[in-house]
Amino acid sequence: MAEIPTSVVAASGLVGGYALARWTKQRPLGGAVLAVVGGVAARQWAAKVGGPKAAALTGGYVAAFAGSHPLAKKVGAWPAVFAVAGGVALASWVVESRA
Repeated sequence: MAEIPTSVVAASGLVGGYALARWTKQRPLGGAVLAVVGGVAARQWAAKVGGPKAAALTGGYVAAFAGSHPLAKKVGAWPAVFAVAGGVALASWVVESRA
């Protein structure tokens, strides 16, 4: 079975976590999705690019989540989520393609 690219996994965690929190009005549920999918992405990164780079990408994932909040005040919630998800996906793709 083909593996889903880690860039897609990470972006899906950010978008999916926000979507679930918004539509269910249960922020902890969205946070759980964000955390679980982030863990899956971290494991894939560690296997593909090693621990230090995986740690940096995981830190970027967490920073993107945190950064989406102030960005949302300027551009709106969905544009902010899509922007940070795209940034994480791009970073993941670049690091993995150079490994």
